[in-house]
Amino acid sequence: MQKTLSLGAIGLKGWSLPDSVDLAGKAGFDSVVIDITEAQALAAEKGIDHVRELFAKANVKPAFWSLGFSWADDAQRPGGLEGLPAKIEIANQLGVPLAASGVSPASDDRDYAENLPYHAERLRPVAEALNAGGVRLALEFIGPLHYRAGRTYEFAYSMPRLLELTKLVGTGNLGLTLDIWHLWTSGGSNVDLDTITLSDVDIVHVNDAPAGIDRDEQQDLVRKLPLETGVLEIVPFMQKLKALGFEGPVMPEPFSKPLEELAAQNPLAAAKKTIESLDELWTKAGLNA
Repeated sequence: MQKTLSLGAIGLKGWSLPDSVDLAGKAGFDSVVIDITEAQALAAEKGIDHVRELFAKANVKPAFWSLGFSWADDAQRPGGLEGLPAKIEIANQLGVPLAASGVSPASDDRDYAENLPYHAERLRPVAEALNAGGVRLALEFIGPLHYRAGRTYEFAYSMPRLLELTKLVGTGNLGLTLDIWHLWTSGGSNVDLDTITLSDVDIVHVNDAPAGIDRDEQQDLVRKLPLETGVLEIVPFMQKLKALGFEGPVMPEPFSKPLEELAAQNPLAAAKKTIESLDELWTKAGLNA
């Protein structure tokens, strides 16, 4: 498995690709989330070999990239599709054929039975374009109740529901971004991992939840580093992923105010504190063997 850094997840915004790669390397991460549009621009300016060399010098791999547009939005999708071939070309040149996006957890317009084919119809051309270029797309379900409360209909807020969508699309290159916090807040548990296969998971997010707050009262963007509180049963979670044979990106997504305050003062210290949590998790879950 790859220990993966997302600078945004620890409060570092607006960093350039070269600086992001350099920070990930200095902190000891295996890979880093990249902005594929910036990689395109840098390759156009200085050549693809220059971009490759940034990663080689830091001994860091590109982990994955954001799709960059809302595939469910009828206004955004045509332009997003038009720009995909160039993104796919750069992604393959950099050896990172993995993109990420999300799915709405609720709707005010369509019930689940209607919304499932509605979303599948809009996702399919995007998935097909990516598949033609050998790129997989990891989709994240959003678990916490506060995103669904007050909405008319629930949609793909859980792992089973999102997997139903990926199977309906049927292109074979769709998987999950599996976040333990979203799994828990959606009402799921580690037992649910017994129902999936390796091909269902492309990216993993790890974190912990604030203690003393009921699951249904948890708020997104208020989390903790892995193992920080012990609320989430993350060691068996990782052991199940190891048993599946998962070897992809494992990205901390703590959204922790203390960590963000540290990052503002000392970015490298914040990155090192983040990877220390992964190192401890690797040891406790037996992932080093």
